[in-house]
Amino acid sequence: MAPPAKKFNSKPSSERPRRRPIGVVASSQLPLQPEDDAPDFPRGGGTLLSRAERNEAREGVEKDFETEIRVLKKRKKEKRVQNKNNSTEDDLGLLFADGITGKLPRFANKITLKNVSSGMKLWGVIAEVNEKDIIVSLPGGLRGLVRACDAFDPISNDEINGDVDNSFLSRIYQKGQLVSCVVLQVDDDKKEIAKRKIWLSLRLSVLHKSLNLDSIQEGMVLSAYVKSIEDHGFMLHFGLPSFAGFMPKQNQSEGRNLNVGIGQLLQGIVKSVDRSRKVVHMSSDMDVVSKYVTKELKGISIDLLVPGMMVNARVQSTLENGILLSFLTYFTGTVDIFNLDKTFPSSKWKNDYAKNIKFNARILFIDPSTRAVGLTLSPQLVSNKASTSLVKVGDIFEQCKVVRVDKGSGLLLEVPTEPFPTPAYVNVNDVADKEVKLDKIFKEGSSARARILGYRHLEGLATATLKTSAFEGSVFTHSDVKPGMVVKAKVIAVDSFGAIVQLASGVKALCPLRHMSEFEITKPRKKFEVGTELVFRVLGCKSKRITVTHKKTLVKSKLEILSSYADGSDGLVTHGWITKIEKHGCFVRFYNGVQGFAPRSELGLGPGSDIHSMYHVEQVVKCRVVKCIPASHRINLSFNITPTRGSEGELIKPGSLVSGVVESVATKTIVVAIHESSRMKGTVVLEHLADHHGLATLLMSVMKPGYHFDKLLVLDVEGNNPILTAKHSLVNSIEQIPAEISQISCHSVVHGYICNIIDTGCFVRFMGRLTGFAPKSKVTDDRRSDLSEVFFVGQSVRSNIVDISSDTGRITLSLKQSLCSSTDASFIQEYFLLEEKISELQVSDTHGPLLKWTNGFGICSVVEGKVHEIKDFGVVISFQEYSDVFGFISHYHLAETTLEKHSVVRAAVLDVSRIERFVDLSLKPELINKTKEGSSASKTLKKKRKREAHKELEDNQVVNAIVEIVKENYLVLSLPTYNYSIGYASLTDYNTQRFPITQFSHGQSVTATVMALPGPTTGGRLLLLLKSLSDGMETSSSKRAKKSSYDVGSLVQAEISETKPLELRVKFGSGFNGRIHITEATDDNSADSPFSEYTVGQKLTARIVSKGNRTESSRGYHGWDLSVKPSLLKGDAEMSKSLSSEDINYSYGQSVYGFVYKIDPEWAWLTVSREFMAQLYILDSSSEPCELLDFQKKFYVGKAVSGFVINVNKEKKLLRVVLHAPPASGELKEADSDRHSLCHLVQGSVVGGRISKILPGVGGLLVQIDQHHYGKVHFTELTDAWVSNPLSGYQEGQFVKCRVLEINQSFKGSVHVDLSLRSAQDASGHTSTRRVDTITDLHPDMAVHGYVKNVSKKGCFIILSRNIDARILISNLSDDFIENPEKDFSIGQLVTGKVLSVEPLSKRAEVTLRTSSAVNAPKSNANHLNQIMVGDIIHGKVKRVESYGLFISIDQTNVVGLCHVSELSDDHVDDLSAKFKAGEIVTAKVLKVDKERNRVSLGMKNSYIAGEEGSTTPSRQSIDVTVGMNGSVTTSEPSLSQGSSEDMKNGSDVDHIPLLADAESRALVPPLEVQLDDIESLDIQGDISESVVDVADDNEEKTDKKTKKKAREEREREIRAAEERLLEKDIPRSAEEFEKLIRSSPNSSFIWIKYMAFMLSLADIEKARSIAERALRTINIREESEKLNIWVAYFNLENEYGNPPEEAVQKIFERALQYCDPKKVNLALLGMYERTEQHKLADDLLNKMSRKFKHSCKVWLRKIQSLVNRNVDGVQSVVERGLKSLPRHKHIKFITQMAILEFKCGVPDRGRSLFEKMLREYPKRTDLWSVYLDQEIRVGDADLIRALFERAISLSLPPKKMKFLFNKYLQYEKSTGDEQRVESVKAKAMEYVATLD
Repeated sequence: MAPPAKKFNSKPSSERPRRRPIGVVASSQLPLQPEDDAPDFPRGGGTLLSRAERNEAREGVEKDFETEIRVLKKRKKEKRVQNKNNSTEDDLGLLFADGITGKLPRFANKITLKNVSSGMKLWGVIAEVNEKDIIVSLPGGLRGLVRACDAFDPISNDEINGDVDNSFLSRIYQKGQLVSCVVLQVDDDKKEIAKRKIWLSLRLSVLHKSLNLDSIQEGMVLSAYVKSIEDHGFMLHFGLPSFAGFMPKQNQSEGRNLNVGIGQLLQGIVKSVDRSRKVVHMSSDMDVVSKYVTKELKGISIDLLVPGMMVNARVQSTLENGILLSFLTYFTGTVDIFNLDKTFPSSKWKNDYAKNIKFNARILFIDPSTRAVGLTLSPQLVSNKASTSLVKVGDIFEQCKVVRVDKGSGLLLEVPTEPFPTPAYVNVNDVADKEVKLDKIFKEGSSARARILGYRHLEGLATATLKTSAFEGSVFTHSDVKPGMVVKAKVIAVDSFGAIVQLASGVKALCPLRHMSEFEITKPRKKFEVGTELVFRVLGCKSKRITVTHKKTLVKSKLEILSSYADGSDGLVTHGWITKIEKHGCFVRFYNGVQGFAPRSELGLGPGSDIHSMYHVEQVVKCRVVKCIPASHRINLSFNITPTRGSEGELIKPGSLVSGVVESVATKTIVVAIHESSRMKGTVVLEHLADHHGLATLLMSVMKPGYHFDKLLVLDVEGNNPILTAKHSLVNSIEQIPAEISQISCHSVVHGYICNIIDTGCFVRFMGRLTGFAPKSKVTDDRRSDLSEVFFVGQSVRSNIVDISSDTGRITLSLKQSLCSSTDASFIQEYFLLEEKISELQVSDTHGPLLKWTNGFGICSVVEGKVHEIKDFGVVISFQEYSDVFGFISHYHLAETTLEKHSVVRAAVLDVSRIERFVDLSLKPELINKTKEGSSASKTLKKKRKREAHKELEDNQVVNAIVEIVKENYLVLSLPTYNYSIGYASLTDYNTQRFPITQFSHGQSVTATVMALPGPTTGGRLLLLLKSLSDGMETSSSKRAKKSSYDVGSLVQAEISETKPLELRVKFGSGFNGRIHITEATDDNSADSPFSEYTVGQKLTARIVSKGNRTESSRGYHGWDLSVKPSLLKGDAEMSKSLSSEDINYSYGQSVYGFVYKIDPEWAWLTVSREFMAQLYILDSSSEPCELLDFQKKFYVGKAVSGFVINVNKEKKLLRVVLHAPPASGELKEADSDRHSLCHLVQGSVVGGRISKILPGVGGLLVQIDQHHYGKVHFTELTDAWVSNPLSGYQEGQFVKCRVLEINQSFKGSVHVDLSLRSAQDASGHTSTRRVDTITDLHPDMAVHGYVKNVSKKGCFIILSRNIDARILISNLSDDFIENPEKDFSIGQLVTGKVLSVEPLSKRAEVTLRTSSAVNAPKSNANHLNQIMVGDIIHGKVKRVESYGLFISIDQTNVVGLCHVSELSDDHVDDLSAKFKAGEIVTAKVLKVDKERNRVSLGMKNSYIAGEEGSTTPSRQSIDVTVGMNGSVTTSEPSLSQGSSEDMKNGSDVDHIPLLADAESRALVPPLEVQLDDIESLDIQGDISESVVDVADDNEEKTDKKTKKKAREEREREIRAAEERLLEKDIPRSAEEFEKLIRSSPNSSFIWIKYMAFMLSLADIEKARSIAERALRTINIREESEKLNIWVAYFNLENEYGNPPEEAVQKIFERALQYCDPKKVNLALLGMYERTEQHKLADDLLNKMSRKFKHSCKVWLRKIQSLVNRNVDGVQSVVERGLKSLPRHKHIKFITQMAILEFKCGVPDRGRSLFEKMLREYPKRTDLWSVYLDQEIRVGDADLIRALFERAISLSLPPKKMKFLFNKYLQYEKSTGDEQRVESVKAKAMEYVATLD
């Protein structure tokens, strides 16, 4: 800022001189000069200017001043409002320099979000260093962001440029480092100030923008980057290309030991400047740098000032919030109160800053636009060090000393931290929850409790709050949130991904969709409404992202929380949720991302059970930690909470050999009872029955319980269930199979089985859980794209160990056949052994001789047979001894012999198939002669010759063989050089079971190795191993693609090689394969079995229609698709080519044919063409339940099916079909649109359905009629006839036949379907089965049936049909008296009655269950009424006790009269039920007889009975209105349900609705404000004053009471007289009569409400509303209570008929608040909610009332009463809130009534503690003693009562109060009847009187 003295150039200027802005020198600056070189100014103000120059300059300045003043006055006039009072806010919000008028500023400059602007230079401290940005803490508590690109200037160094994206920022900058920065940008003003961001730059090129080599002087402090590291020092880069710098290493080492790297930012002092080389020599001694003070230079520009620069400053003056300093001769700056040199400046801080005192200060900020400069005197910053934070956000400090009170601003606190205290400032808005005056509440030196809100890193100042609300709750910031914490939060947003919730402290969290409920939520917005407060549990908190759960099990879990792997102690039981389910187990997630795995053995599953049948993803489970390895983040879990323990003798381990008996056989699992254990049962899956998958399937099909397994290997133990295998490869090599990784050695070959196949390879398992992995490159010798084509899960394999990693425990395998080929004949040996077992099992039921046929067919033996049949492919031979055994001789083995049918032949046996009872024979001479030679010798010589022949064969001998027969799995070979011995060799190996088989032909020579000589273990066969198997399979490099001349449309001659249900496999040409799809067999696809006429080997003509798909075959692949359709065979090739791509234009309702290729329980899958499939849903297949049950049997694979298209998915090439023709009005649906439409169903359709749910009560059934759609069957549509329990024959999952009654679609798109299970022909049958469809079908006296829908004390409702309900009043339920209908009538009960009345407009009907004589009984009552006269004294029995009076049955009549509560006694009766009981005999006086309405009014006052007329009348009560179920607005008791009608209340009054009440009907008009039981009447001025007599004012109170009582009685007389005058007139029966009555009494709410009731009885709702509006306009504004009655009636009207009711009531409520007392309106609405049991709305209203009327004792008591009545927790917290909110003078009243409430409804001990608490504070309040005693007397504990009386009479009170206590004590003892105690009380009273003397 400019100095006080101004200088001007000596040379005159033509331009008018201007006053220099603050903070800069004149435009023509003097060269920089040290202060010592400047000319001295004499004390008298000497100058170098002449007088003329001074005068000229003065005149110019004065003119400028005058111009500026005029401009300022004009601006002030335009903005008079803003600048009227020179407001403090403007002064604080704007930055300023030296005032233009020369006035000193009021306030020091402060940086805020409002005044920060681009180009400002700020000093800051780095708070965070991230990968892509830096967060800087700025002055004033602001925070700025620095992008990575703005954090440094690029240096031409490849290393730095390459590391920018990684950790380069953290290498340059560190947290806590002080930096100078420049503001680049501030977010747009349109954004919220709290969300605006300040973008900064740390580039030296921006900071040093005005720096040049000429302006650099020795001693200046500059910042620079390390550009390179040389031998003797560092080359520096200042961000500018014009000059460079150098810093010697020795100088750098003189200071601190810095870890300097390239790009590092350093500060140093300029030692010298080499201007010729443009090099600045620096020294970085940090101590010198931190203490260096910038020298005062003349003519320095503001652009050369840098934040952090230390200057010598002088105090100019003190400001309101800081001081004004001058520095560097030309500049002034301000220091705000938070940057003074004292950490805790007191309120008298200004005394420490006298004018001209010098300080060392550092520049805090510079604003070039306003020339404003901010300084700091903070000791930490002056020493160039950032302050260290000793507090954390959220910390609470109890004893914080108030150092200074800034009126209107806040408080400065001294926070007690170690090792030194921390200053904290509390803003005025954070002092208290409500507005307070600081100077009155807080004094300097006092203590306060504070919570830390934040920390200003630059100033070292904490911000705090003293608000009480800040200390509530366990969560204040994100750091307070801990995993597993249970919190309450409010839903603020709901989306498809979940809900955003907000905690009370403002912290936000995410509740993911899957955690919003225990079950899957389809519509989250219905579950979570915005504004709803719910309870959550924190799942995790990463960074500032918090996730919570609302799963009920997790929220309410009492188990320990597992939030880290270190917490996972063995045996810990906790809750988690399943995230993934696999075949081998479940993955379970816990809190904070912790995850564990539960293997299948620990899931608690039975043998063969499916995991998905018991568990599903996101299910909450209780689990036990079995083992936890924190280092590797692994947790093993078990769902078995109690560990299973078996006895040592029965412990079976993996690797054990056991035997067992088959106990049960499932589809793919066998359960075996193990002999070695009495309790354990193992399982053998299909894949582990044999090494050959085909034989394993066959063995499973014949397996039966009782079969004995001799050897089974235990692979693993899951819980108590051993996993067994019968594979010979594993059983026989048990010693070689490893169970641990230590047992494996590299390059060894071991047996195992495939447990999983993925895209990248195969997993092979050995013993237990030991698993290896074979990568895709090491699985086969040639690369195959799909491993699942050549391997299957469970396949036996031989694996070569390639590598073992001891660190990771990984085993790498190879399955290549070239490395893993078999070295023995075990594979084919097991094949023949299994074949023998299967054949034995096939004939096990016949026991015996059937298997002896094999003895006659020894290998190589000659047998005799007869030619049975001659085929094209060979000759079939039959045998006389074995009629069911056939032989076969192929053309190759006929040896050119011609045979005739029935001729006898002798042939050599080559192979015997035991399973098929089939023998392969040969007529080749060399084979027959070999056998003949053996048969000519004796038996002994025969055996000897065989041994001699086989002596030449040895194990592992390589032999040449001839292929005799090619079987599916093996070859039959002959060895010519060994007497034509017959051997057998497998075509496949363990690893090649699914590989394409090498083709062999008859007579082909092969090389094989002898593996096993004939013997018992080989089934008497010679076993060989082909050389091709041991050398590996043929690789892809040896295969060449065969070129062909075939094309689509070509006709070929093909031979059938294989037949399948849905296709024929054919071969044609030179080794080409193809298929004929079943849909290509005929033109119409209607044939049931189109392939029945085709056989293997048959030749046919076909046309190629397309190139096939390789992936469609599992073994080999067919290269072409062929067709034998007659139409295609006749057409030309061009036409056939057009069919290569199928037509996909299917239309809705189009008929299609297809064949079933797959069937499951829900769907039948059809193939309708080569490419298109169709699916048929089970419920669309039939409407008959029996057919639906046999769905899978009816639709077998290969069955031809015709259907109709209703949906098409062109992308998936999938159709949806139904069997019945859909309606013509439908349209084709794309993709999944069928989820929202039932286009194929219409009204009247008969469909099949499945019961999904049986609804409770009379809800009926929910029936599934489609995959995604359900319909509802009404309770009356379940059976044809009216039966007592129509649901008895139905159960969930049952198939039913339904008829569609109605289909409706809501505006939201959901479809509602009404169904019927009744047969259509009975729907309109005779009366016993007929249902009433419309209200017009009903007429009086019509007999009807119905089911009870609901029952109340006033009657019940029944359902006559799905559209009509009827009402039955209690008087019409039975001929006899029914005291409690709920006991006699149950929901769903069948009743029969007659229609009494029908209201077609309102669609209401009324029914009676009474007989005709009983219905007409009331007419006979008239005779008895004539006998009853007014004034008669009658006797009778109490029939019913109500809160408003007694119903008395008069003796010797059938008349029931009402004795109103006001006519029961001369004294007030509190509880009628306690004084009168049903059946009690009473005497009463007849007060009035209303013959027209059959009513009798009675009185039981003693004065009546004695012949005296009472002078008092009951007090008038306000009117409460309830809208009845029959459409009438009626007056009702608060205890009566909202839905009951007035007719039900009055019992016999059925025919009409009363319009004006007679005298006794006032008992039916309860108080408008429903009192809290009898609590509200017990206030200190009411109930207490009745029982406590203040002796001092006794006479005055008595006089006052008498006056009030007399006035009240007079008022009641007037009211009664007026009402009786109204009753003497005719009852209005039309709208005109009501209008007349209203004109006479326009302010009577009673008449207006009756008028509304009349209109509702006519079902005219809108008219009733208009009457309510008229009433509100007509009633005088002074009659507030009358208007309030109308508003309440309006509430009830809208609550019943509003659409929707809640919104309609709310609108009326908001209007009522504008005209009536808000508190009364709220209480009235609350009363309606409570009566109608709308508890949620009542709770919401009470919450609002407790905030709005927090000083009302009545409101808080109503809230507590609501909680107590519903037995809800939280009463204590409400009491505490109420005490905090209520004024102190109401505490006694509030606590007293709370105590009474505890005595009556809660726990008396809590009531006693409340009374004791008050008596400790007010021991001489006799009113409290009296109430306390009354409550104890009510409880009835005599010992406690007497002890309390003894305490009371021992008090030192005035005599008159003691007299009252003694009298009360005496009355109590008299009531107990103990004369001795009465005398004792009298004696104590006399003793007290004696003490007074």
